[in-house]
Amino acid sequence: MDDLNDIRRRYAAKIRAVANLQSEALVAAFAKVPREHFLGPGPWQILSPGIDDGDYRTTRDDDPVHLYHDVLVAIDPSRRLNNGQPSYLALCLDSLDLREGDRVLHVGCGVGYYTAIMAEVVGPAGRVIGIEIDTDLASRARENLSYLTHVEVIHGDGGEHDPGPCDAIFINAGATHPRTVWLDCLQPGGRLILYLTVAFDDGGAGKGGMLKVGRADRGYAARFLSSVAVFHCIGSRNEGANRRLREALMRGRWGSVQSLRRDTHELNDACWLHGDDFCLSTLPLDTMP
Repeated sequence: MDDLNDIRRRYAAKIRAVANLQSEALVAAFAKVPREHFLGPGPWQILSPGIDDGDYRTTRDDDPVHLYHDVLVAIDPSRRLNNGQPSYLALCLDSLDLREGDRVLHVGCGVGYYTAIMAEVVGPAGRVIGIEIDTDLASRARENLSYLTHVEVIHGDGGEHDPGPCDAIFINAGATHPRTVWLDCLQPGGRLILYLTVAFDDGGAGKGGMLKVGRADRGYAARFLSSVAVFHCIGSRNEGANRRLREALMRGRWGSVQSLRRDTHELNDACWLHGDDFCLSTLPLDTMP
């Protein structure tokens, strides 16, 4: 019978193929970090996207091998709260272009599994700050990640805490707008992955797009990478921004977004989403006024 190390290596290879991962360090991290350490003892309740019809399946026993597939694993099934689909989260992390020594902020760190993946990539010379607003999840993440001395877990609102200068920021929950602190603390050359989502009902989740923002000398480049459905980022939503985002998504053309503007300007034809203190624009960064 194969040992867990072999199983994790095959799991990482599958994730690489599904998500088309470019980072070898990220693949190695998926092969190393023990998912079962973060999810507690089995049996576990799992979901296979595109196969299961929204109903959890319970694994037949507590063998960790069940966790090394491209499945969601329930953290709190009563809230439909899961440890996310590995291939999608891997795509997000690969898009951050993490490097050894990077300083990283992870908002919505949950139980810490994907925080640990990032910590393996940046190594002991780097630093990862995980923020979780749910008290129980923050406690679990802090305990789960205690073996990594370059990781810190904070309980609180990820849009209120100033983590200091960051090379990479991952907002792993749906916002209607980027928080000021996220843009301010992003260093030149830094990368931000942000889910911009619309709430269509009171279910606590929304749909929208994954936005990548990169800070350059002249400002912020921005482009949408994929669609997303995810729980809300508490504290990072308001009704006005939700309405404007819904209108922008209904108009389409999100592939035309090329930059994020923070300067004061009048609404114009290049404004795909004109917010209170930011604007997603179709203008290339090198043509900014």
